[in-house]
Amino acid sequence: RKVFDINSKEVLDEMLPTGKTLGETLLTPTKIYVKPILELISKINVKAISHITGGGFNENIPRSLPDGFTAKITKHSYEVPYIFKHLQEVGGISEHDMYNTFNMGIGMTVVVDKDDADEAVSILRSAGVESFCIGTIIKGDEGIVIE
Repeated sequence: RKVFDINSKEVLDEMLPTGKTLGETLLTPTKIYVKPILELISKINVKAISHITGGGFNENIPRSLPDGFTAKITKHSYEVPYIFKHLQEVGGISEHDMYNTFNMGIGMTVVVDKDDADEAVSILRSAGVESFCIGTIIKGDEGIVIE
């Protein structure tokens, strides 16, 4: 919201390299993950699920983990969509605040055994969900570490 308080409303009409305006991009509907997640759960032991909404990675992922465990996210394990890079630049927003506020292109996370990770990605991709292995679960009390 700060981005739009600082800049004029014309910023919403700005054409992005994606071929859509900023306004059109921001109005993209939320993906519904119910069917792909149910399919995944029917085939693999899913240990945790987190819908990445307001509060970004930092607030949502740790809530899905038991005490004593930390999500270690590798930020370069996937391509952050252009819209987030653009908002960060235009708004002068720190990387920490970006991951604390936005989903950075990851709408949902699931935790599975390491041995099931590739199969989980394959199942979700087959269901039409762009999927990546973005990190690991480690022992610790930080909740989340983004490297």
